[in-house]
Amino acid sequence: MKLTFTSFLTLDGVVQAPGAPEEDTGNGFTQGGWLVPFADDTSGRYVAEWFADVDAFLLGRRTYDIFASYWPRVTDPDNPVATRLNERPKYVVSNTLKNPEWHNTTVIAGAEADVVKEVQALKDRAGGELQVHGSGTLALFLMGHGLIDEYRLWTFPVVLGHGRRLFTDGVPPTSFELAGTRTTPTGVMVNSYRPTGRPQYGSFNLIDE
Repeated sequence: MKLTFTSFLTLDGVVQAPGAPEEDTGNGFTQGGWLVPFADDTSGRYVAEWFADVDAFLLGRRTYDIFASYWPRVTDPDNPVATRLNERPKYVVSNTLKNPEWHNTTVIAGAEADVVKEVQALKDRAGGELQVHGSGTLALFLMGHGLIDEYRLWTFPVVLGHGRRLFTDGVPPTSFELAGTRTTPTGVMVNSYRPTGRPQYGSFNLIDE
C-alpha cells in the first residue's frame, strides 16, 4: 500500500485543532476551529475522492481519540468519510491505548524499531492507500524514517501566530516534487508532494572572473 499523509495547516504552518475550539487546547491554544470558515462543497469533494482510495488508516493516539469520539456516531451510508473510517482497518501507534472500542482497530505498540517494522509490513501489503490524517507526532516519526510516500497538504489562507506546527526543527532535510495542485473557491491550496531525497544546494553568487 502507498502511505499517504494528509494535513491541514495555516499559512504560518499551524496544524493544531483545525476542526473545533475544543479539539486540542494544549499549551493554551484558543484558536481551534480555524478551518471551518473555509469549508465548502469543493473541499468536500476532494476529501471524498481521496477517501475512496483508502484500504486502511494509520493514526496517532490523539487523532484516533478525536475520530473515535465522533465518527462511529455518523451512520449515514452515503457519507464517504464515515463509511470508510468505520469499516476499514485502523492501526493506532500507541503504547498507552490498551482496549480500543472502535470497530476494526489494531494497536501498534513497542519500541521505535518495532513500530517501523510494523508500518513497513503494512506498506508491503497489496492494496490502495494506507492513509494518515492529522496525527502530527506520528507524522514526524514517519518523516524521520522515510516512510511517507505522498504528502497532501491543505494550506488555508489564515495566520494564527501561535500553535503546534507540522515542520519543526529537527525534521530531516527533504526535497519534493509536486504531484498535483488544486484550489478551492475559498482560497485553500491543496498540494500533493512526493519526496525525492535530500535537497540539492547552490548559490546565486557570481563567480569572480
